[in-house]
Amino acid sequence: MLRTHTCGELRSSDANSEVTLCGWVQRIRDKGGMIWIDLRDRYGITQLIFEEGKTDQQLVEKVRTLGREFVIQAQGLVVDRLSKNDKIETGDIEVQVKSIEVLNPAKLPPFLIEDDTDGGDELRMKYRYLDLRRNIVRKNLLLRHKVSQQTRIFMDAQNFIEVETPVLIKSTPEGARDFVVPSRMNPGEFYALPQSPQTFKQLLMVSGFDRYYQIVKCFRDEDLRADRQPEFTQIDCEMSFVEQEDILNMFEGLIKHLFKTVKEIDLPEVPRMTYADAMKFYGSDKPDIRFDMKFVEVNDLVQNKGFQVFDDAELIVGINATGCAEYTRKQVDELTEWMKRPQIGAKGLVYIRFNADGTIKSSVDKFYSEEDLKAIGERFGAQKGDLILLLSGQADKARKQLNELRLEMGTRLGLRNPNDYKVLWVVDFPLLEYGEEEKRWFAMHHPFTSPKPEDIPLLETDLGKVRANAYDLVINGTEVGGGSVRIFQKQLQQKMFEVLGFTEEEAKKQFGFLLDAFEYGAPPHAGIAFGFDRLCSLFGGVDSIRDFIAFPKNNSGRDVMIDSPSSISEAQLKELSINTL
Repeated sequence: MLRTHTCGELRSSDANSEVTLCGWVQRIRDKGGMIWIDLRDRYGITQLIFEEGKTDQQLVEKVRTLGREFVIQAQGLVVDRLSKNDKIETGDIEVQVKSIEVLNPAKLPPFLIEDDTDGGDELRMKYRYLDLRRNIVRKNLLLRHKVSQQTRIFMDAQNFIEVETPVLIKSTPEGARDFVVPSRMNPGEFYALPQSPQTFKQLLMVSGFDRYYQIVKCFRDEDLRADRQPEFTQIDCEMSFVEQEDILNMFEGLIKHLFKTVKEIDLPEVPRMTYADAMKFYGSDKPDIRFDMKFVEVNDLVQNKGFQVFDDAELIVGINATGCAEYTRKQVDELTEWMKRPQIGAKGLVYIRFNADGTIKSSVDKFYSEEDLKAIGERFGAQKGDLILLLSGQADKARKQLNELRLEMGTRLGLRNPNDYKVLWVVDFPLLEYGEEEKRWFAMHHPFTSPKPEDIPLLETDLGKVRANAYDLVINGTEVGGGSVRIFQKQLQQKMFEVLGFTEEEAKKQFGFLLDAFEYGAPPHAGIAFGFDRLCSLFGGVDSIRDFIAFPKNNSGRDVMIDSPSSISEAQLKELSINTL
């Protein structure tokens, strides 16, 4: 070994020890008669000291030739520091250096390798190997390591077996776009990269591996944002001979274990909410329950009063922003303009202000009496100092818009603390959703999700009312996991394909292997998959999953460090039988 210790482990108990350290020069402070170097490795920082009169002069001159990020080996004596530094774990000691060897010089980095760096996102992504030296980024990857480690510990204790599934698979028409890979040995034919190991984990259940999991890479060719990457990681799980309740209990246990071991937080029992209630009271299937502000519907109180906007609306719904009656007209107008942005699309916002002095003021005073406004306030449970905000329009659209307003008010009022964790199960999703453009039904989760047993007859009569045996885990308004009880009978799976518009031939071509497997004794089974990167980002208290991926893509799906994707040679294209003309 080139070192006897790391740069993060020396303490006062090591004083008077001869040590050899290796690492990168974080910074150099030259005060003339004394020079200090902060030497860094992944474990921490140790201060090296050189004193004129005590340190060999040739060594002092050599030290003055060093630069930031030089890789060096230093040998010396551990001594107690006169001026302690309580900001680093090695702050009680320093090393009086007797010899230094430059293992590799370094160019001046294009940005400061500090927690508060001067490098922008694109520059740091181009030099990601340098960005990874920063303490804050390294901590993110250490957290990711701990989450994966503790996941395996929990799953192993519950008798799950980790099985790797194929990366080169068959393209399917459902779900997001596939990344496709041309086959040289089968000209004109293509593999797809898996969006999930869904069918393979179901086949493992048919095979008798009743408890499977995998921390697995998945791929989706879809538009990107902060919490999406073209390649991402899932904690993928499946169990046999279980019902929905068994899955919820098992994986609530996993989440509690991760919070306890990674964040030192004891989670209470995770509450459950139906999809119908989530949409009715929050306008979202992933509600943020860190704060209240539930939706309240007031059609019966406000319609047929002469205010045309409300009279013509399918739904009038609002929230009570507690303590916000002091909002000025300018603040309310700004909020209204925020709601009118194209990405939200609201046409306006009605307010009712319950002032501290007991007076009530609204933007629709000429249509509603004080008694009318009081009745609305009572419906919301409004108190003096509260501000009611109302939206109207087509029901689904109004709820989605109000969800955006609710989250924005929660942010403005400081109610969305990233270190305050609220976990929720959302259950009883619709099995199907209708695509107006395509004029057909789509699976809300995927085609292998089982309907609620009592809703199976509705597959023949009312597809929109069929509920899925499906569930999502939501943390702080972010979906971190989702799954379902699976279809395991061939006849029901064929019916599902029929409902989705597959011909018998198409179903056989795409999923014949699964239908065949169901004829050889498929057990009842169910599963779930967690977004591993997203889970890590929540534990880290940030929105972007990129901070927790060693080598992420940018918002255009590019790796600017290695310049990928990139073109390939004509010879390669010809070999793959791909014509670019």
